[in-house]
Amino acid sequence: MIQTNRALPAEKIRLVLWDLDGTLVDSALDLAHSINGMLRQFKRPELPVQTIGTFIGDGAPMLVRRALGDPQDESFVREALEYFLLYYREHKLDNTFVYDGIIPALHAIGSRSGGAPRKQAILTNKPVRPSRDIVAGLGLGQFFVQVYGGNSFETKKPDPLGAKTMMQELGCAPEETVMIGDSQNDSLTAHNAGMWSIGVTYGFAPESLIKAPPDVVVDTPAEIAELLR
Repeated sequence: MIQTNRALPAEKIRLVLWDLDGTLVDSALDLAHSINGMLRQFKRPELPVQTIGTFIGDGAPMLVRRALGDPQDESFVREALEYFLLYYREHKLDNTFVYDGIIPALHAIGSRSGGAPRKQAILTNKPVRPSRDIVAGLGLGQFFVQVYGGNSFETKKPDPLGAKTMMQELGCAPEETVMIGDSQNDSLTAHNAGMWSIGVTYGFAPESLIKAPPDVVVDTPAEIAELLR
């Protein structure tokens, strides 16, 4: 069901920025397996997949820190992060898949009738290298003009730097841009950058959208396409 907090002017939208994890793809199992691989390496008890899922969304360093219980030893955290990234690099596509309905939605949004094709791009807090590898490995590359990750800029979402850079590079104004994501990081990024926002409830952190309500909330990718048709 589409829930509207502020009417989104679909006809004015020229740029669609997507979150990756929990929005375009379900990567929870591969992230959890990689975190547990890291925990085993450092003789720490493994965590349930659902618990690790609540740690996702603020980038790899924060994911690792949360899984370790926020230790004070920064050198240990860096060592653990390095191991996690190496492990995840090898296993990032073991179980990760594109959500049902995303491919048709990407086609519909990008090739709207009665106007110039919209540009679509990805802005995620996941490191950029695995993000681009996942996009390519799952055959999504054709839809996106750019993919930026959590280490592409000095700051991560919800800081608006990445979104503002993307808009500047692609020649679109905030009022012509919408951010789509599954967490408050995405709706806050949109707010901080002056953009429109769509929140999805099928992802990893839909409860966080209550804390920072987006302009529109949807339950399925098909509803995103309906909004932006």
